[in-house]
Amino acid sequence: MIGLQNIRRTLGRYFTDPIARLLEKTHVTPNTITCLGLLVTIAAAVLIALGHRFAAGFVVLFAGLFDMLDGALARRTNRVTRFGGVLDSTLDRASEAAVFIGIAVWYANQQSIWGVAVSGVALVTSQLVSYIRARTEAININCEVGVFTRPERVIILSIGLLLSRFNNVLLIALVVIAVLSFVTAVQRLVFVWQKTKSS
Repeated sequence: MIGLQNIRRTLGRYFTDPIARLLEKTHVTPNTITCLGLLVTIAAAVLIALGHRFAAGFVVLFAGLFDMLDGALARRTNRVTRFGGVLDSTLDRASEAAVFIGIAVWYANQQSIWGVAVSGVALVTSQLVSYIRARTEAININCEVGVFTRPERVIILSIGLLLSRFNNVLLIALVVIAVLSFVTAVQRLVFVWQKTKSS
């Protein structure tokens, strides 16, 4: 698990550090980046609901960059705050929910009960992963473990949207997200249980 965490951090810094260095010279704040990320994700959700899934795939990827960039900018400019952390976590959850709701709306328009159902399950399991981390951090336990965190969800979802013109690819992507998010939630619960069972 530690290896996965290090890989995620290294890849994230590779993409975000050059941009963060440029933004450091401007008046843009990390919280502004966080809010812009939400707006971009809402735009992606609207595109999905209207049936423009291919374009939405690129927008979801672009929005994912904002999700990594706000923290990178906060660290570079020494503007890491408790409120910023809460805002980031809150808007991340809202962003993810918006995309899954957009997908559910599109499936509803296609009269696909399976699509709507799997979208709902993927939304719930994804939120569980993030919720467990937030609750454990509230009791001073760092819980970044798990095989399938937010960056992986963004990538799989984007691939599903980009290839959604092929039969059931988006549905398969949602199933993967739902199943692996559930697995990750269980991994995190086990990790927290191991950390707290002696206390």
